[in-house]
Amino acid sequence: MFRLAHMSDVHLGPLPDVSYRDLASKRVVGYINWQRNRRRHMHDAVIDTIVADLKAQAPDHIAVTGDLVNLALDGEIEMARLWLEMLGAPQDVSVVPGNHDAYVPGAFGKVCRLWAPWMNGDGINHPIDRDTFPYLRVRGNIALIGVSTARATAPFMANGFFREGQAKRLAKLLTETGRLGLFRVVMIHHPPVRNAVSQHKRLFGIRRFQKIVARNGAELVLHGHSHEPSLYSIASGTGRIPVVGVAAAGQSPGGSHPAAQYNLIDIGGEAGKWQVSLTRRGLTGSAIPPTDLETIDLTTVPDTRKRLVRT
Repeated sequence: MFRLAHMSDVHLGPLPDVSYRDLASKRVVGYINWQRNRRRHMHDAVIDTIVADLKAQAPDHIAVTGDLVNLALDGEIEMARLWLEMLGAPQDVSVVPGNHDAYVPGAFGKVCRLWAPWMNGDGINHPIDRDTFPYLRVRGNIALIGVSTARATAPFMANGFFREGQAKRLAKLLTETGRLGLFRVVMIHHPPVRNAVSQHKRLFGIRRFQKIVARNGAELVLHGHSHEPSLYSIASGTGRIPVVGVAAAGQSPGGSHPAAQYNLIDIGGEAGKWQVSLTRRGLTGSAIPPTDLETIDLTTVPDTRKRLVRT
């Protein structure tokens, strides 16, 4: 049995000192949003509680599907690297970037340089950039495939992009790992399904992504971005592929989104006979430790366009 933990949308705080020069960009919008909203609902104490509980479950690997920071300030990106070092060794933690990690032009490159040990594929020692995604890591009979949808966008926009070049590389990885009989987990920040988020936050390339995984196969897709514990599916020739979201890891109770959660996915069996169970653990109050919120058998996913699980 392989145990995979999944968390997302950490939005580490507090913000470091911000200069007027830093705000001479889209960051001014994000800074106002932080002061009005995120500062009150995203808390390090909540993240610390979630991480402590996650580690107590002894996962074999941790997947983090983006948005470690808020405005992609240099100080935030460095702080996120220190947080990743605390979370786990690079071989035990796989990260894909989110839109906040590429909040302004130039930020994505800094993230690639500082977070590279957690975002490179097996045997890859050269610098990483957009063209090194998706990356592949194999742990036992599990293939972890990290896709990047992160790009700087205009103010008030938080879209992701999955383009043709990355699609071709993903198709190749899915085909190769499928031939090896591996359980293929695709990690992506933006939900690759329609109507999961509002239009200004949606992924451009949903149809392209779904065609690739339907044609070449995958056993599980993990995403963040929506701050919702969700379950969708993508139809393929061999059945339906679960698409699993998660609440923001730093969300305190009392906000408009569910309080902080993480996913535990237990994977057993072999190709053609996989047994997969999803357990959501998270906060249900302001002063209690995380608990099991629900357990879902992912071996058979219902044919549904959208199933949101609110707790």
